[in-house]
Formats: sequence, C-alpha cells, structure tokens
Amino acid sequence: MSQFNEEEFFAAIDMISEEKKLPKEKVLETIEAALAVAYRKDYGRPQMEIKAKMGPGGLDDVDFFIVKEVIPNEEDIKDELTQIQLKAAKKLDPQIKVEGKVYLAAPAPENFGRIAAQTAKQVIIQRLREAERENVFNEFKDKVGEIISGIIQRIEGQNVFVDIGPAIGIILQTGRVPGEHYHMGQRLKFYLEKVENTPKGAQIILSRANANFIHKLFAMEIPEIDLGTVEIKSVAREAGVRSKVAVHTNQEGVDPIGSCVGQKGTRVQAIINEIGDEKIDIILWDSNPVVFIKNSLSPAKIVKVACHDDQKSATIYVEPDQQSLAIGRAGQNVKLASKLTGWKLDIVEASKEVLEKLQQKNTTPPAPAQTSASQASPVSSPVSTVTISDLKLGAKTLAKIQAAGFDSLDKIAAANLTDLTAIDGIGKTTAGKIHKQAKELLSK
Repeated sequence: MSQFNEEEFFAAIDMISEEKKLPKEKVLETIEAALAVAYRKDYGRPQMEIKAKMGPGGLDDVDFFIVKEVIPNEEDIKDELTQIQLKAAKKLDPQIKVEGKVYLAAPAPENFGRIAAQTAKQVIIQRLREAERENVFNEFKDKVGEIISGIIQRIEGQNVFVDIGPAIGIILQTGRVPGEHYHMGQRLKFYLEKVENTPKGAQIILSRANANFIHKLFAMEIPEIDLGTVEIKSVAREAGVRSKVAVHTNQEGVDPIGSCVGQKGTRVQAIINEIGDEKIDIILWDSNPVVFIKNSLSPAKIVKVACHDDQKSATIYVEPDQQSLAIGRAGQNVKLASKLTGWKLDIVEASKEVLEKLQQKNTTPPAPAQTSASQASPVSSPVSTVTISDLKLGAKTLAKIQAAGFDSLDKIAAANLTDLTAIDGIGKTTAGKIHKQAKELLSK
C-alpha cells in the first residue's frame, strides 16, 4: 500500500507536524482515522465503527478493529455488526461492563489497494485541515481582548485582511479608524475583538477603532498600569479624533497622570504614534462625581456642577467664554466626557446673574436658557458654595498655596500630589490631607 518506507513516512509526519503546528500524536490519530474510513468503505459496512492502530512500521504495519457496544441481553441486540451480548464480551475482556466497548480484530486486508490508499490520502488531507482549523481557533480564542501584531496582507472593499502568523485576521469596516489608510506589507498592532468558529475555520475579528485598544496600549507602554500601581478606570473614544482616559492610583506619592505622560511626554507619544496622531486627554479619576465630571470636561473651566443622582445627569455651569470649549466641536468634548463618566451632561451658560447666585450659600440657581449637548433636562438642586478659606489650614500655609496658583478648591482637588509637594514647606502627608479636604468640601 505505502509508497514510503518506514523512515520516510515518519519523517513526513514530523514535517506535517511542524508545518501545521500540530502535535505529532494528533497527526498520527488523523491518519489512523483516515485509514479506518478507507477500510470500512472497501471491507466493512456503513454502520460499523472501525478503528485503526498504526505500528512502528508505518502504513505497512496497521491493525484494524471492529468496535462493538456491550448489550446486557441477547434479545436486546438490534445489530450484530455494532453490538455484542455481555456474556460473549466477558470472554474477550472479563472486566467489561454494559455500555462498554470491545475491540474485535478485523480481517487483515490482503491488498488494501490503490483506491483505498487514495481514499485514505483524501481523508487525511481533510482531517488535517480540520485539525489545523481547530488548532487556530483554540490558539486565538484565549487571546480575545489582547493586542496582537500583524502585517496587512490584502484589502478587499471595506475589509482588511491581516497576516497574524498561523492565521489570517480580518478588520471589518466598523473596526477601521476613519481617515486611517492601510497598505500591503504594513505592520501594525490590532485589538483582537472576537473569534468565531465557522465551517470554513476560525474567523478572527480585529479592530483598531475599539476603545479597549487604547486601554491595552496604555498597559503595554506604561509599567505602572501593567503592575497595577496605576489603574485605568474608564476610556471614551472617538476613533481617529480624540480619546479620554481616566486614571487613578491608591498608592501615595504616585502621580497617575505623570506616569502615563512619561518624561517629556515620551510614553503617551508612543501611544499617539501607534494610533495615528489621535489626541489623548488623560483625566484624573475621582470617586466624587462632581470632581470627576469637572476633570472630564478639561480643558474647559467649570463654575459649578449640579448633580441629579436620580437621573444620573448633571447640569454644568460655565462662563460664556468657556461654553464652546466645554461642548467641543460638534459636541465632541461633552460627548466623550459623558461616556467617560457615565453621566448625562448638560452645558449651561452661566450669566452674570447666575454667577452671583452661585456665590451665595444654600441657594438654588435659576433655570436659565441653556445650550445642551444631551437630551437630559436640568433639575434645580440646592447649591452649597465653599471656598479655599474653609480649609483647616494655618494662615501661612494657606498663603503659600494661594501664592503657588492654587487659589480655589477646584484647582486643589484637580491637582496632583506632586504639584502640591512642590510648594515650599508642604510634605507628602500635608499635601494628602489638603487634597482630601478639598474634595470633601466640594462634595458637600
């Protein structure tokens, strides 16, 4: 039957195993299964279960077995080709039990034949393809949510096909960054969005537009995030235009924003270079929604945030010259801030009258004509105004803080501990207390 000698055959097995990245045992099992199919076609019956076992002699050293299911009573046997009575089975294997299986030696084929060999070859190829597809699926299904590198192989319409080693990934139109151009041979990083098992094999969906792509790039470039010292709380993204990333740390003395930016901006610039000059705002996360919302609308200066917890919405009061900055071009800034915080945000121009009202304690701001970037309606709520003088600090310390430019609670709450400790006479402990006090006063 074989056109190979023993040495050539097993050398071919090793080559297939290496090329297809499959275990050698898997290749041998595939060949044995193919031989069993060929044997059943030429010498057996369609309903029979045949097993083949290959010996050290390769294709010229194969034993065949008929597999039968053990049935308790003879009268229950419906097909003698596939079933055997328990009593008869115990003569072959004393330990056998009902519903077990026995392997009966099948007659050795005198001449397996050219047709049988061709059948085996065809099934071998088919089974190897199936095994290869299964192997690819198993390899990539555990990498969903990770970043992988690949080379652009071809572009067909709106879909981009990427060579990712043992498989080809695809970027659908939804995964493409608007304005980003791809060319064959280009090496890029991609976010592995999902892996689907299809009749044609594993379909590996890649993306460069997913917001999680930004998250993973930060983890790759910034050791503090990878180690857990700095945590990314949320990411909002308009792919190709702008992203906002909220970061936080529980470790005293660590500047989360500074860690992400890096010395002279080298860390964040490496990420920007990868995503094609998309702007990135790194925002300081805060458990106090008022502070977090103010931070998220950076670089706009916010006069007041009135939160409506029952609707998870907030009315943002800004001075007239800050309104367009807070909303952003085509509403981009406030939309991203809303996604980042999870709150519906309405930007309201605070007139001179409103500003005066906001300076008074325990007053309710009137409902002025508003320019809104969302559909949420502002709800009036009591406003409690506090100032930097409410900090429990000595006069000298307070004067130093104000002289350094921190002349409001908002600025202190949004500051990094590093900035505060840079003030003469203020150590890490004092800076931490001042920072905490400012946030607590703003939340009242």
